[in-house]
Amino acid sequence: MRRLVVTCLTLMMVIASNLSINRAAYAKPLNIPVVYYKLPNGLKVVISEEHTAPVVTVAVYYNVGFRLEPKGRTGFAHLFEHMMFQGSANVKKFEHAKFVEANGGSLNGHTDFDYTNYYQTLPSNRVELGLWLESDRMRSLDISEENLKNQQAVVSEEVRVNVLNQPYQFFEWISLWENAFTNWNNAHNGYGELSEINAATIDDVRSFFKTYYAPNNAVLTVVGDVDVNEVKKMVEKHFAALPSQPTPPRADLTEPPQTKEKRVAQTDKLANLPALATGYHVPLQNSPDFPAMALLVQILQGDDSSRWYQRLVKEKELTLDLTGGLNYFGNEFDYTGPMIMTTRTTYKPGHTADEVIREMDAVIADIVAKGVTDKELADAKVRYRSNFYSQVESSFGKTHLLSALALFRDDPQQINSLLTPFENVTAAQIKGAAAKYLVATNRTVIDRVPEAKPQIKSGQ
Repeated sequence: MRRLVVTCLTLMMVIASNLSINRAAYAKPLNIPVVYYKLPNGLKVVISEEHTAPVVTVAVYYNVGFRLEPKGRTGFAHLFEHMMFQGSANVKKFEHAKFVEANGGSLNGHTDFDYTNYYQTLPSNRVELGLWLESDRMRSLDISEENLKNQQAVVSEEVRVNVLNQPYQFFEWISLWENAFTNWNNAHNGYGELSEINAATIDDVRSFFKTYYAPNNAVLTVVGDVDVNEVKKMVEKHFAALPSQPTPPRADLTEPPQTKEKRVAQTDKLANLPALATGYHVPLQNSPDFPAMALLVQILQGDDSSRWYQRLVKEKELTLDLTGGLNYFGNEFDYTGPMIMTTRTTYKPGHTADEVIREMDAVIADIVAKGVTDKELADAKVRYRSNFYSQVESSFGKTHLLSALALFRDDPQQINSLLTPFENVTAAQIKGAAAKYLVATNRTVIDRVPEAKPQIKSGQ
């Protein structure tokens, strides 16, 4: 009887393993409805009608982020995001949030590398409220000295609380990008230097608003329990009369190839443990190597079962944690321009950054020499697909992806075919991506250690 139980368990494990490998062949086909058009003033409009729940997300994405803010004005894109909540012609300061919350909704805004977005999720019978609110501030933002000074103080305090007075100070983003890139547009501190945030003038704000916050530099996306034809009429009513502006100049975001490893040593007076951050330049999204690289990231650091986590945290017990991703603040589609694969880990005292790097390199060398197993590749595809499905099954997640595809690719219909190139990745392509991109000359390493405490002399 005992042998029978063991045999059954073994058989179940084999079946489960085979199912894990074969699941990659069963990607659920997507058929997300997408209506996409442009108003005469250049505003891109995306509508996705979906009646699962009586909610709707209304969002506006502007084609400007950290990388396009003016030189000498680091943090300006983020500062301007705050300005967009200071009222407009028909909506007084703080009333935007009050209107949304009073109608049972939620809202937020966010500044990233290549976009700034504003969104609200509301009961679907309040879709016109969201459209009116967004159109009013696109048309008539209240730009005043008082509002500017107020938000400079707010953003400066946010920088102090979230960066300057925190251990490590976001070094895996700010310092890593400053050192990994050479083009200022990519390399500067997007959160902002305090002196430059506070140096912004009212003329800077007005110029930025006129240049980048025009309908022809934006995407309006409506997702949820709505009727497409009714939404079209509302969009025409609230947005069609907004004037377009000259197309803003596009910054040159190109980066020269990195040919030498960059090693940076930093000290941190607030940290108690040493930490390490690495950044490898990854291929552009339109590169044939990109899907393989995205899955390789899953294999290396996708979760606790990943190769680097198992090696560093579990087996060698060198580090306490491991986080990172191909795009540290987003996904594989919500940016344009160069990107680095980021890894951050806190390592134990008594060990060195060189030890950690040596073990990471050993994992890469093993993949380059032997490749990845069929199970690893299948599991990576399952995790990748699961993350993708989770995003498109939420109202905001679907809104975000559709907006990014319209903003950067002018084709939100791609949402239904995005998974295909990732499903088709082979083990040989994973091996090739590791050999090509995960080399020392293509990476930047920052070792951030606690600042030495002053010795207290006897008698002091």
